[in-house]
Amino acid sequence: MKALRFHAAKDLRVEDIPLPTEPAADEVVIENRFAGICGTDLHEYAYGPIFVPKDSSGAGVVQVLGHEYGGTVTRVGRDVTHVKVGDRVSVQPFITPRSGDYYVDRGHFNLSDQMRLAGLSWIGGGMAESSLLKGYNVYKVPDDLTDEDAALVEPTAVAVYGVDRGGVKPGDSVLVTGAGPIGLLTLLAARAAGAVQLFVSDPNATRLAIAKEIIPDVVTINPREQNVGDVIRAATEGGVGCDVALECVGNTLALQACVDAVRKRGVVVQIGLHAGEAPVNWFNVVYKDIDLRGSWAYTSQMWPRVMRLIASGQIPARKVVTKTVTLDSVIVDGFDALLDPAGTQLKILIDLRR
Repeated sequence: MKALRFHAAKDLRVEDIPLPTEPAADEVVIENRFAGICGTDLHEYAYGPIFVPKDSSGAGVVQVLGHEYGGTVTRVGRDVTHVKVGDRVSVQPFITPRSGDYYVDRGHFNLSDQMRLAGLSWIGGGMAESSLLKGYNVYKVPDDLTDEDAALVEPTAVAVYGVDRGGVKPGDSVLVTGAGPIGLLTLLAARAAGAVQLFVSDPNATRLAIAKEIIPDVVTINPREQNVGDVIRAATEGGVGCDVALECVGNTLALQACVDAVRKRGVVVQIGLHAGEAPVNWFNVVYKDIDLRGSWAYTSQMWPRVMRLIASGQIPARKVVTKTVTLDSVIVDGFDALLDPAGTQLKILIDLRR
Protein backbone atom coordinates (compact mmCIF):
# COMPACT_ATOMS: atom_id res chain seq x y z
CA MET A 1 0.00 0.00 0.00
CA LYS A 2 1.03 3.63 -0.44
CA ALA A 3 2.01 5.65 2.64
CA LEU A 4 3.61 8.99 3.43
CA ARG A 5 6.54 8.38 5.76
CA PHE A 6 8.79 10.70 7.74
CA HIS A 7 12.52 9.96 7.34
CA ALA A 8 14.03 13.24 8.56
CA ALA A 9 13.36 16.97 8.55
CA LYS A 10 12.41 18.00 5.00
CA ASP A 11 12.49 14.35 4.00
CA LEU A 12 9.01 12.92 3.54
CA ARG A 13 8.50 10.11 1.05
CA VAL A 14 5.46 8.47 -0.51
CA GLU A 15 6.43 4.82 -0.44
CA ASP A 16 5.00 1.38 -0.99
CA ILE A 17 4.91 -0.52 2.32
CA PRO A 18 3.29 -3.78 3.46
CA LEU A 19 -0.38 -3.84 4.40
CA PRO A 20 -1.13 -4.02 8.14
CA THR A 21 -0.75 -7.39 9.79
CA GLU A 22 -3.69 -9.51 10.92
CA PRO A 23 -5.15 -7.75 13.98
CA ALA A 24 -4.56 -9.15 17.45
CA ALA A 25 -7.57 -9.89 19.66
CA ASP A 26 -7.90 -6.24 20.76
CA GLU A 27 -7.04 -4.61 17.42
CA VAL A 28 -8.74 -3.49 14.23
CA VAL A 29 -7.62 -2.68 10.71
CA ILE A 30 -9.25 0.17 8.83
CA GLU A 31 -9.10 1.40 5.26
CA ASN A 32 -8.23 5.05 5.71
CA ARG A 33 -10.50 7.55 3.95
CA PHE A 34 -9.49 11.15 4.70
CA ALA A 35 -6.58 12.44 6.77
CA GLY A 36 -5.88 15.99 7.91
CA ILE A 37 -2.50 17.70 7.94
CA CYS A 38 -1.96 18.98 11.49
CA GLY A 39 0.41 21.69 12.67
CA THR A 40 2.27 18.93 14.50
CA ASP A 41 2.85 17.13 11.19
CA LEU A 42 4.16 20.39 9.72
CA HIS A 43 6.57 20.81 12.65
CA GLU A 44 7.87 17.27 12.15
CA TYR A 45 8.43 17.97 8.47
CA ALA A 46 10.16 21.29 9.09
CA TYR A 47 12.14 20.57 12.27
CA GLY A 48 11.69 16.93 13.28
CA PRO A 49 12.03 14.52 14.80
CA ILE A 50 10.04 16.04 17.65
CA PHE A 51 7.32 13.60 18.67
CA VAL A 52 8.56 10.98 16.20
CA PRO A 53 10.77 8.60 18.25
CA LYS A 54 14.54 8.85 17.86
CA ASP A 55 16.98 5.98 17.43
CA SER A 56 20.25 5.61 19.36
CA SER A 57 21.97 8.15 17.09
CA GLY A 58 19.30 10.76 17.67
CA ALA A 59 17.81 10.44 14.20
CA GLY A 60 14.08 9.90 13.81
CA VAL A 61 12.75 6.45 13.03
CA VAL A 62 10.83 5.98 9.80
CA GLN A 63 7.22 6.81 10.64
CA VAL A 64 3.89 6.92 8.79
CA LEU A 65 2.38 10.32 9.59
CA GLY A 66 -1.23 11.33 10.21
CA HIS A 67 -3.25 11.34 13.44
CA GLU A 68 -6.36 13.20 12.21
CA TYR A 69 -8.32 10.65 10.21
CA GLY A 70 -11.14 8.22 9.75
CA GLY A 71 -12.00 5.26 7.57
CA THR A 72 -13.86 1.98 7.24
CA VAL A 73 -13.26 -1.13 9.34
CA THR A 74 -11.91 -4.01 7.25
CA ARG A 75 -10.81 -6.51 9.96
CA VAL A 76 -11.53 -6.89 13.67
CA GLY A 77 -9.88 -8.88 16.45
CA ARG A 78 -11.99 -11.42 18.30
CA ASP A 79 -12.37 -9.29 21.43
CA VAL A 80 -13.54 -6.15 19.60
CA THR A 81 -17.33 -5.95 19.77
CA HIS A 82 -18.26 -2.26 19.45
CA VAL A 83 -17.51 -2.07 15.71
CA LYS A 84 -17.76 -4.54 12.84
CA VAL A 85 -16.41 -4.87 9.31
CA GLY A 86 -17.93 -2.16 7.12
CA ASP A 87 -18.47 0.41 9.88
CA ARG A 88 -17.30 3.93 9.19
CA VAL A 89 -15.16 5.18 12.09
CA SER A 90 -13.28 8.19 13.40
CA VAL A 91 -9.87 7.61 14.98
CA GLN A 92 -8.98 8.75 18.49
CA PRO A 93 -5.21 8.31 18.18
CA PHE A 94 -3.96 7.79 21.77
CA ILE A 95 -2.37 4.42 22.48
CA THR A 96 -1.87 3.99 26.24
CA PRO A 97 -1.87 1.26 28.87
CA ARG A 98 -5.35 0.35 30.02
CA SER A 99 -4.31 0.18 33.69
CA GLY A 100 -1.32 0.46 36.01
CA ASP A 101 -0.62 4.08 35.11
CA TYR A 102 -1.45 6.83 37.64
CA TYR A 103 -3.34 8.99 35.15
CA VAL A 104 -4.87 6.16 33.12
CA ASP A 105 -6.32 4.67 36.30
CA ARG A 106 -8.08 8.01 36.86
CA GLY A 107 -9.39 8.26 33.30
CA HIS A 108 -6.86 10.88 32.15
CA PHE A 109 -5.43 8.96 29.20
CA ASN A 110 -4.13 12.16 27.60
CA LEU A 111 -1.80 12.74 30.57
CA SER A 112 -0.11 9.33 30.59
CA ASP A 113 3.67 9.51 30.16
CA GLN A 114 3.42 6.16 28.35
CA MET A 115 1.13 7.52 25.65
CA ARG A 116 1.94 6.87 22.02
CA LEU A 117 0.10 8.46 19.12
CA ALA A 118 -1.02 6.89 15.86
CA GLY A 119 0.73 8.74 13.07
CA LEU A 120 3.58 9.99 15.26
CA SER A 121 4.87 7.22 17.50
CA TRP A 122 2.89 4.10 16.54
CA ILE A 123 3.33 1.46 13.83
CA GLY A 124 0.97 3.26 11.46
CA GLY A 125 -1.03 6.37 10.81
CA GLY A 126 -3.62 8.12 8.72
CA MET A 127 -1.48 9.12 5.74
CA ALA A 128 -1.55 5.63 4.31
CA GLU A 129 -4.14 3.50 2.60
CA SER A 130 -4.74 1.37 5.73
CA SER A 131 -3.77 1.29 9.39
CA LEU A 132 -3.70 -1.07 12.36
CA LEU A 133 -5.16 0.32 15.59
CA LYS A 134 -6.32 -0.75 19.00
CA GLY A 135 -10.05 -1.36 19.19
CA TYR A 136 -10.47 1.55 21.61
CA ASN A 137 -9.01 3.91 18.99
CA VAL A 138 -12.03 3.74 16.71
CA TYR A 139 -15.51 5.17 17.21
CA LYS A 140 -18.39 4.40 14.87
CA VAL A 141 -19.59 7.63 13.30
CA PRO A 142 -23.25 8.70 13.09
CA ASP A 143 -24.93 8.32 9.71
CA ASP A 144 -25.13 12.10 9.28
CA LEU A 145 -21.38 12.57 9.80
CA THR A 146 -19.50 12.63 6.48
CA ASP A 147 -16.20 10.92 5.79
CA GLU A 148 -14.52 14.34 5.74
CA ASP A 149 -16.09 15.15 9.11
CA ALA A 150 -14.70 11.92 10.58
CA ALA A 151 -11.17 13.20 9.88
CA LEU A 152 -11.97 16.51 11.59
CA VAL A 153 -13.12 15.09 14.92
CA GLU A 154 -9.57 15.04 16.32
CA PRO A 155 -8.73 18.74 15.79
CA THR A 156 -12.26 19.69 16.83
CA ALA A 157 -11.75 17.75 20.07
CA VAL A 158 -8.65 19.89 20.75
CA ALA A 159 -10.81 22.99 20.38
CA VAL A 160 -13.72 21.71 22.47
CA TYR A 161 -11.39 20.61 25.27
CA GLY A 162 -9.71 24.02 25.31
CA VAL A 163 -13.11 25.71 25.59
CA ASP A 164 -14.00 23.29 28.40
CA ARG A 165 -10.78 24.18 30.20
CA GLY A 166 -11.69 27.84 29.87
CA GLY A 167 -15.10 27.28 31.40
CA VAL A 168 -16.78 29.20 28.58
CA LYS A 169 -20.47 29.67 29.37
CA PRO A 170 -23.52 31.26 27.71
CA GLY A 171 -23.17 35.01 27.32
CA ASP A 172 -19.36 35.08 27.62
CA SER A 173 -16.96 37.24 25.62
CA VAL A 174 -14.04 35.22 24.23
CA LEU A 175 -10.74 36.08 22.54
CA VAL A 176 -8.94 33.51 20.40
CA THR A 177 -5.37 34.29 19.32
CA GLY A 178 -4.48 32.59 16.07
CA ALA A 179 -6.84 32.16 13.11
CA GLY A 180 -5.40 28.84 12.02
CA PRO A 181 -7.48 25.65 11.92
CA ILE A 182 -7.39 25.12 15.69
CA GLY A 183 -8.11 28.80 16.34
CA LEU A 184 -11.15 28.84 14.05
CA LEU A 185 -12.44 25.53 15.42
CA THR A 186 -11.99 27.03 18.91
CA LEU A 187 -14.09 30.03 17.91
CA LEU A 188 -16.79 27.67 16.67
CA ALA A 189 -16.56 25.61 19.86
CA ALA A 190 -16.83 28.76 21.98
CA ARG A 191 -19.91 29.79 20.01
CA ALA A 192 -21.41 26.32 20.52
CA ALA A 193 -20.74 26.69 24.28
CA GLY A 194 -22.78 29.91 24.32
CA ALA A 195 -20.24 32.69 23.87
CA VAL A 196 -21.94 35.69 22.26
CA GLN A 197 -19.03 38.08 21.76
CA LEU A 198 -16.09 36.66 19.80
CA PHE A 199 -12.72 38.20 18.95
CA VAL A 200 -9.87 36.70 16.93
CA SER A 201 -6.34 38.04 16.58
CA ASP A 202 -3.92 37.09 13.79
CA PRO A 203 -1.30 38.97 11.71
CA ASN A 204 -2.37 37.09 8.56
CA ALA A 205 -5.05 39.11 6.73
CA THR A 206 -6.11 36.12 4.63
CA ARG A 207 -6.85 34.05 7.72
CA LEU A 208 -8.76 36.92 9.32
CA ALA A 209 -10.88 37.13 6.17
CA ILE A 210 -11.59 33.40 6.34
CA ALA A 211 -12.58 33.78 10.01
CA LYS A 212 -15.01 36.53 8.99
CA GLU A 213 -16.52 34.30 6.31
CA ILE A 214 -17.07 31.47 8.78
CA ILE A 215 -18.35 33.65 11.66
CA PRO A 216 -19.56 36.97 10.21
CA ASP A 217 -19.97 38.71 13.56
CA VAL A 218 -16.50 37.88 14.90
CA VAL A 219 -14.34 40.94 15.58
CA THR A 220 -11.04 40.50 13.74
CA ILE A 221 -7.85 42.12 15.05
CA ASN A 222 -4.49 42.39 13.32
CA PRO A 223 -1.94 42.74 16.16
CA ARG A 224 0.51 44.44 13.82
CA GLU A 225 -1.95 47.28 13.35
CA GLN A 226 -3.96 47.36 16.59
CA ASN A 227 -3.40 46.71 20.27
CA VAL A 228 -5.42 43.57 21.01
CA GLY A 229 -6.22 44.48 24.61
CA ASP A 230 -7.32 48.01 23.74
CA VAL A 231 -9.71 46.77 21.03
CA ILE A 232 -11.29 44.25 23.37
CA ARG A 233 -11.61 46.59 26.33
CA ALA A 234 -13.29 49.17 24.10
CA ALA A 235 -15.85 46.59 22.97
CA THR A 236 -16.67 44.80 26.23
CA GLU A 237 -19.06 45.76 29.02
CA GLY A 238 -17.52 48.22 31.46
CA GLY A 239 -14.33 48.32 29.39
CA VAL A 240 -12.92 45.47 31.48
CA GLY A 241 -11.83 42.97 28.81
CA CYS A 242 -13.00 39.52 27.78
CA ASP A 243 -14.10 36.71 30.08
CA VAL A 244 -11.89 34.03 28.51
CA ALA A 245 -8.83 34.21 26.26
CA LEU A 246 -7.70 31.09 24.37
CA GLU A 247 -4.15 31.10 22.96
CA CYS A 248 -4.02 28.82 19.91
CA VAL A 249 -0.64 29.71 18.38
CA GLY A 250 2.16 28.89 20.79
CA ASN A 251 3.47 32.43 20.38
CA THR A 252 4.84 34.58 23.21
CA LEU A 253 3.27 37.82 21.97
CA ALA A 254 -0.09 36.11 21.59
CA LEU A 255 0.05 34.79 25.16
CA GLN A 256 1.00 38.23 26.44
CA ALA A 257 -1.95 39.70 24.54
CA CYS A 258 -4.29 37.20 26.20
CA VAL A 259 -3.08 38.13 29.69
CA ASP A 260 -3.52 41.81 28.82
CA ALA A 261 -6.95 41.45 27.19
CA VAL A 262 -8.71 39.24 29.74
CA ARG A 263 -10.69 40.90 32.51
CA LYS A 264 -9.91 40.62 36.21
CA ARG A 265 -10.81 37.13 37.46
CA GLY A 266 -10.90 35.98 33.86
CA VAL A 267 -9.31 32.83 32.43
CA VAL A 268 -6.43 32.39 29.97
CA VAL A 269 -6.03 28.95 28.37
CA GLN A 270 -2.83 27.94 26.57
CA ILE A 271 -3.71 25.53 23.75
CA GLY A 272 -0.89 26.10 21.26
CA LEU A 273 2.48 24.48 21.95
CA HIS A 274 5.39 26.82 22.70
CA ALA A 275 8.82 25.84 21.43
CA GLY A 276 10.50 27.32 24.52
CA GLU A 277 9.86 29.53 27.51
CA ALA A 278 7.25 32.25 27.09
CA PRO A 279 7.48 35.14 29.55
CA VAL A 280 4.26 36.79 30.69
CA ASN A 281 3.51 39.79 32.89
CA TRP A 282 3.18 37.97 36.20
CA PHE A 283 2.26 41.18 37.97
CA ASN A 284 -0.89 41.31 35.81
CA VAL A 285 -1.61 37.63 36.43
CA VAL A 286 -1.57 38.29 40.19
CA TYR A 287 -3.04 41.80 40.22
CA LYS A 288 -5.90 40.80 37.92
CA ASP A 289 -6.52 37.59 39.89
CA ILE A 290 -6.72 35.57 36.67
CA ASP A 291 -6.47 31.83 36.05
CA LEU A 292 -3.79 30.67 33.60
CA ARG A 293 -4.44 27.09 32.47
CA GLY A 294 -2.91 24.58 30.10
CA SER A 295 -4.94 22.45 27.72
CA TRP A 296 -3.21 19.29 26.51
CA ALA A 297 -5.00 17.63 23.59
CA TYR A 298 -8.36 16.24 24.80
CA THR A 299 -9.88 13.41 26.76
CA SER A 300 -10.45 10.25 24.75
CA GLN A 301 -13.98 10.01 26.16
CA MET A 302 -14.96 13.16 24.21
CA TRP A 303 -15.31 11.48 20.80
CA PRO A 304 -19.09 10.78 20.84
CA ARG A 305 -19.81 14.30 22.12
CA VAL A 306 -17.60 15.98 19.51
CA MET A 307 -19.11 13.88 16.72
CA ARG A 308 -22.59 14.98 17.84
CA LEU A 309 -21.51 18.64 17.84
CA ILE A 310 -20.23 18.32 14.27
CA ALA A 311 -23.12 16.21 12.98
CA SER A 312 -25.69 18.58 14.46
CA GLY A 313 -24.13 21.57 12.72
CA GLN A 314 -23.30 23.32 15.98
CA ILE A 315 -19.62 23.08 15.04
CA PRO A 316 -19.47 23.13 11.21
CA ALA A 317 -15.89 21.86 11.15
CA ARG A 318 -15.72 21.39 7.38
CA LYS A 319 -15.78 25.18 6.95
CA VAL A 320 -12.09 25.32 7.95
CA VAL A 321 -11.07 23.02 5.05
CA THR A 322 -9.69 25.01 2.13
CA LYS A 323 -8.26 22.23 -0.05
CA THR A 324 -8.21 18.47 -0.64
CA VAL A 325 -5.15 16.77 -2.13
CA THR A 326 -3.99 13.28 -3.05
CA LEU A 327 -1.33 11.25 -1.28
CA ASP A 328 0.93 11.49 -4.34
CA SER A 329 0.80 15.30 -4.33
CA VAL A 330 0.67 15.90 -0.58
CA ILE A 331 4.26 17.05 -0.04
CA VAL A 332 4.14 19.94 -2.50
CA ASP A 333 0.41 20.69 -2.53
CA GLY A 334 -0.12 20.00 1.16
CA PHE A 335 2.90 20.41 3.43
CA ASP A 336 4.77 23.01 1.38
CA ALA A 337 1.58 24.96 0.70
CA LEU A 338 0.78 25.17 4.42
CA LEU A 339 4.33 26.22 5.31
CA ASP A 340 4.36 29.02 2.72
CA PRO A 341 4.23 32.31 4.71
CA ALA A 342 2.37 33.94 1.81
CA GLY A 343 0.05 30.99 1.36
CA THR A 344 -3.72 31.09 1.38
CA GLN A 345 -4.43 27.57 2.67
CA LEU A 346 -5.88 26.87 6.10
CA LYS A 347 -6.81 23.20 6.54
CA ILE A 348 -5.89 20.58 3.96
CA LEU A 349 -7.32 17.06 3.83
CA ILE A 350 -5.77 14.11 2.02
CA ASP A 351 -8.19 11.95 0.04
CA LEU A 352 -6.71 8.45 0.37
CA ARG A 353 -8.88 7.04 -2.43
CA ARG A 354 -7.77 9.45 -5.16
